[in-house]
Amino acid sequence: MNTRRTRIYEGKAKILYEGPEPGTLIVHYKDDATAFNAQKKAVIDGKGVLNNRISEMIFTRLNELGLPTHFLKRLNMREQLVREVEIIPLEVVVRNVAAGSLSKRLGIEEGTALPRSIIEFYYKKDELNDPMVSEEHITAFNWATPQEIDDMMHLAIRINDFMSGLFLGIGIKLVDFKIEFGRLYENDMMRIVLADEISPDSCRLWDIKTQDKLDKDRFRRDMGGLVEAYQEVAKRLGIMPELAEPERSRPQLVKSD
Repeated sequence: MNTRRTRIYEGKAKILYEGPEPGTLIVHYKDDATAFNAQKKAVIDGKGVLNNRISEMIFTRLNELGLPTHFLKRLNMREQLVREVEIIPLEVVVRNVAAGSLSKRLGIEEGTALPRSIIEFYYKKDELNDPMVSEEHITAFNWATPQEIDDMMHLAIRINDFMSGLFLGIGIKLVDFKIEFGRLYENDMMRIVLADEISPDSCRLWDIKTQDKLDKDRFRRDMGGLVEAYQEVAKRLGIMPELAEPERSRPQLVKSD
């Protein structure tokens, strides 16, 4: 990796570098795994490679469908070229099945199908543990305008429709997922585009037959087998699993073939 590049920002799972052209950035996917706002940490060999490849595949398909994203192209095993955007300080969570914090908050058993897909907003602030917020909060504090909220919700529904079908076709249930959006400025125009990533780090993915978890819950809940689970997702999506490096420790994962 070229150490002379200008580092813009380092997050829990990715590093952003200045891109080769104005208005572009390079995203480097790390092997760091974190949970509970980085209270739990580990380095898991190969995770960054898999997330890069899976996110590339999904963003490429979304671009082809005409959904606006920041993604331009993959550069290598760990890096992507993206458009620079002004990130909106919100996490947008789309839920199809009760799991995680929704189950705890509302006392709904994990795995319960929701009557319809639910969209939730969370304020991106690690020190506050990313609190859930309403549209009233978002507009009152100028995190986004009513029109931007509408745009994000519209895009979130379309992304959910596409991804639900994509994963259903390979025997995986899309339980929920987190996405982020940014403002892309082009000349005098501004539009809302999908940013960040879509990977097993940011989705809950369950095998339809066995209910095996194929996502970061394996790390959150000390289940082991994280990279094997991500490799299984990559394999079913048609991404070559041998591209991933071996995991340092290989806890057993019950195969769901």
